[in-house]
Amino acid sequence: MINFTRISGTLLTISAFLIIFSHCTPKQTEDDSDYITLSKEVLKDKIKGAWAAQTIGVTYGGPTEFRYGKRIIPDSVEIFWSDTAMYHWMTRIPGLYDDIYMDLTFVEVMEKEGIDAPAASHAAAYANAKYWLWHANQQGRYNILHGMTPPASGHWLNNPHADDIDFQIEADFAGIMNPGMPNSALAVCDHIGHIMNSGDGYYGGVLMATMYSYAFISDDIPYIINQALGHIPTQSTFYQCIADVVKWHQEYPDDWKKNWNLIEEKWGNDIGCPDGANRDFNIDAKINAAYVVLGLLYGNGDMSKTMEISTRAGQDSDCNPASSGAIIGTILGYKNIPEYWSKGLAQVEDMDFQFTTTSLNDVYDISYRQALEMITKNGGEIGEDEVRIKKQQTTIAPLEQNFVGYALAEPIGINKRIGAKDSQELSIDFEGIGVALKGRVGNMDYKDNYALISDEETLNGYKLNVEFYLDDSLSKTMELPLYFIERAHELYYQYELPEGKHTLKLKVINPNDKVFLDVGDMVVYVKE
Repeated sequence: MINFTRISGTLLTISAFLIIFSHCTPKQTEDDSDYITLSKEVLKDKIKGAWAAQTIGVTYGGPTEFRYGKRIIPDSVEIFWSDTAMYHWMTRIPGLYDDIYMDLTFVEVMEKEGIDAPAASHAAAYANAKYWLWHANQQGRYNILHGMTPPASGHWLNNPHADDIDFQIEADFAGIMNPGMPNSALAVCDHIGHIMNSGDGYYGGVLMATMYSYAFISDDIPYIINQALGHIPTQSTFYQCIADVVKWHQEYPDDWKKNWNLIEEKWGNDIGCPDGANRDFNIDAKINAAYVVLGLLYGNGDMSKTMEISTRAGQDSDCNPASSGAIIGTILGYKNIPEYWSKGLAQVEDMDFQFTTTSLNDVYDISYRQALEMITKNGGEIGEDEVRIKKQQTTIAPLEQNFVGYALAEPIGINKRIGAKDSQELSIDFEGIGVALKGRVGNMDYKDNYALISDEETLNGYKLNVEFYLDDSLSKTMELPLYFIERAHELYYQYELPEGKHTLKLKVINPNDKVFLDVGDMVVYVKE
């Protein structure tokens, strides 16, 4: 038997090889020991199952997204589902599917430029897209639009949201196009994931992508999780969090809520994301990945139970069942998705996802073709009716850790408005080693100052320019557009400061009578 809590990331045990072989068809001969064989029909069916189940999971969890922070969704709360739910959301609230249209951005780049398209092409495609983004994605977009390139655009010193869930929810494509080739999935993650994330935020994408990869060749869920976890350095907090979930599942195999409470007690406080600091809101990758793994372990291969647990765990409750459900969808294949879930797919499979020119039916075919290319590229063979995938020894991602030695101080409430007819300057004193300042720009003529500003309401592309002085020295000048899509997520951030007292001064350098700057809370960091 395999001890799933201690599987090495550098060696596959004999037992692990036997598990791989037991789930491949046909059986491998001794001469074929370096390859895994799948029929083309099974391969394509699993690819379809992955994309379809992801769409189902997003839809299922959408109504509860971030409505339950630091608490389980009670059993008394019904999570509604019908065979028209996907059609309803895709036609009326298509922005729900950011998980998928972000995935498809990268899929489309590779469709145009090939599977080896440079990171710069992927970065440009998503930075210049017209869809709404949040957190690490939005800050990464701002960084790229202002001349920064990956991996700097996703590094925590340049992106306060580096540990957030962003790449985790859009790394599906990397695993789907690399069936049974986890190292190749990891390479794609390294190529694209550092556009917007680093550290735990990057590892979230690695875990999801490699779980997909293993799900093509095994239906043993603990094996899939632990093999995928073997690609993440054990020193990282991400690894340690997910390893805890696996350990607690062994200790409490019939009580997912007990596991959830242990996760929350040890890992439930986020310090990186300024929106989650000192709050119940938690978009950190590792806590939400823990909920994905929670659903997989306690769902025991049942798609309904898997998605329900990942949803009821709370926080990002649409993305998490999308990930766990899609892993099950990969294992089962499209044809074996229960009819309860699949019945509504036909209504939406020819509909392009918002901001893309790609539908589910399109991506089924595109990902299949890209998977065949990746198999060939990595030493595999394409036959008339089957593929032979060359097995890969486990590669571990380099160690990346964000906010090491940082702790949260009490936030400083500012809540002042500058610009327009008000003062054009503001000074704030704080004591610590890092700071992030929350706020937003608004239009005085706009009836709802806290709604999203559209392109038509940007005063001909006006961008408020604000100089930020730290201890009387110019720290940076931020371009703060009215247009929501082009904004940075925070007004200002700076880390790695000398320990002690500091003064941050804001100065608007191109005031406009119709434009104001609302300065919100200041998140302050001290040494742990």
